[in-house]
Amino acid sequence: MASIGFVDTVLMFGALLIAIGILSSLVATRFGAPLLLVFLVIGMLVGEDGPGGLAFGDYQLTYLIGSVSLAIILFDGGLRTRVRAARGAFRPAVLLATVGVLVTTGLTGLVAVYLLKLSLLQGLLVGATIASTDAAAVFFLLRAGGMQLKRRVGATLEIESGTNDPIALFLVLFLTQAVLSGDSPLSWTLLGDLATQAAIGGAIGVGGGLTIAWCLNKLDLPSGLHPPFVVTMAVLIYGVSANLHGSGFLAVYLAGLVVGNRPVRAFPAVLSFHDAATWLCQIVMFLVLGLLVSPGRLIEVLVPALGVAAFLIVFGRPLAVWLCLTPFGFSRREKLFVSWVGLRGAVSIFLAAVPTLAGVPNAAVYFNIAFVVVLVSLIVQGWTITTAARRLDIALKRPTRPVSRVELDLPGQSEQEMVGYPLLAESPAAHAAVLPAWAKLILVIRGSEILNPVEAVRIEPSDYLYFIAPTARVPELDRLFRPLGETSLREAATVSEFQLRGDVMLGALGALYDLPIAGEDAETTVTQVFARRFDDSPEQGDEIAIGEARLVARKVVESEVRVAGLRLPPDETGPVRPGTVLSRVRSRLGAYRRVASSRS
Repeated sequence: MASIGFVDTVLMFGALLIAIGILSSLVATRFGAPLLLVFLVIGMLVGEDGPGGLAFGDYQLTYLIGSVSLAIILFDGGLRTRVRAARGAFRPAVLLATVGVLVTTGLTGLVAVYLLKLSLLQGLLVGATIASTDAAAVFFLLRAGGMQLKRRVGATLEIESGTNDPIALFLVLFLTQAVLSGDSPLSWTLLGDLATQAAIGGAIGVGGGLTIAWCLNKLDLPSGLHPPFVVTMAVLIYGVSANLHGSGFLAVYLAGLVVGNRPVRAFPAVLSFHDAATWLCQIVMFLVLGLLVSPGRLIEVLVPALGVAAFLIVFGRPLAVWLCLTPFGFSRREKLFVSWVGLRGAVSIFLAAVPTLAGVPNAAVYFNIAFVVVLVSLIVQGWTITTAARRLDIALKRPTRPVSRVELDLPGQSEQEMVGYPLLAESPAAHAAVLPAWAKLILVIRGSEILNPVEAVRIEPSDYLYFIAPTARVPELDRLFRPLGETSLREAATVSEFQLRGDVMLGALGALYDLPIAGEDAETTVTQVFARRFDDSPEQGDEIAIGEARLVARKVVESEVRVAGLRLPPDETGPVRPGTVLSRVRSRLGAYRRVASSRS
């Protein structure tokens, strides 16, 4: 009976700690505190040297929890990475995740040798434990601060953080073995083992991702089981790869990347479930790591550990970033920001537990140094990320907030899904002449009424609209339902017909949307051009081509086009010549003013 009572007590206090951790996210959001730091502090307070007095020293359980949690978190990172959106960021990110980790390990290891009076192998082991970055902490802080990074910088950081953990883990395992045996790690065996693990992990990851996608699309699983099936498969992929001496972390990241970039059934439900799963994994892992540390023992290595942290932040990470990103044309500001966002987190503390599990002499030194480095990184870099992004002009001036959207899975469908949006009065959709043909409006919620499109007659602001749309084109539909300040007129017109009054000048449209309008046509209104093309008798639905764009008569009164719809092709324009940028900006500002005044 005593053992049963102990289990019940563990469950009670475990659930209480997780609940406190979840509620503490409110503190992190309100005051900007790094969420990881909050969880670590809670764990330390409950631990052996804190008020809680709970003695915890099970490194094997810690490794198990850390492995499962990181497998799920990395799978989720791959699941959310869009290959098309990250185009141009893969090569620099992968170089930073491989060569960058090796450079950081070597430089930081040499400093650790000097400050901590360690051997070369031991110093390199210290460097390897703190060589990888923590994506979860970085992007939580950016979201909490309302920041959105420029596309290539954000994609580089995301991909690097998802792919550098396997390299760091391999180095820690290899150097741990070298410290125990006393062999030199500087041999071709290192590169051979690394290539073998990457090849095995890559093959299992891609194959596992394809298997998950096939199962989701072909197997008729009971409702609600798709998300837990995907999580289970992610952990299975990690386990299979690790047991075959491959990189399990690389395997789960690639599996998530494959699933996230293929049409699969129940994808909205899988994504929503992974939101909760990754949060829970982070909370549990950070709390356990906080329980594991003993603040009293940190004092013994505090001064040299602070020196290692300072070198890593000021010299080690920046040198690796400069070496890896300079060949790809990153600006000085971008490299400075990527250097500063080398935030260390739970992965470093988790890796520092490996020497203890392997029985390395003085293993507590590695763990305590890693813990101090993580704390310094979270406090110094974590609280200044948003400031650095603004000072270095890396954040977008107008960050695009996630549009308010509800996603519903359609049984038996992998290419289509149902999405719902609130119709804002200031959104492009409220002013669109015609919504895109590929998005089928099936339901309109107006107050307490549920209407079909025929009953609704027309859409009105404050309606809630439900569409069936191709999964791949839902992000395009998002553009129509964001406020106009977050979606440009050109973006809206590439998705739907944009409504224009007949007295708008074609010259203003040409400057605003890059349309080929010149000569006399520039001084012609929309009404006049329809009258000229259709012998003074245009009818509703008549079209006029202007380059690849089209004007469609939508409202005709007494043979005059009073309202027209403008549709543009998808924006696939190439880069603008530097000499034309300033003049184009000026002409567009003037065009915006003329179009706005003609609407008023």
